[in-house]
Amino acid sequence: MITTPNIPDPDAFYAALLEAQDGLDAAATADFQARLLFLLANQCGAQDVLLECIAAARDSAEPAPTKNHTP
Repeated sequence: MITTPNIPDPDAFYAALLEAQDGLDAAATADFQARLLFLLANQCGAQDVLLECIAAARDSAEPAPTKNHTP
């Protein structure tokens, strides 16, 4: 798994990603992101790398806020 920056122009990529989602509601955005994820995963094609990426993304996710139950 490559963890160092590997996109030649990350700012342009990010701008294109945002533009592709412009005007989509939350459900359409989620659908777009899922389709994009599967297209990119298919380009990679290496199951072991994909599973490493899933684990790394999950490990770096912020935990959901806990509800404070005060009596």
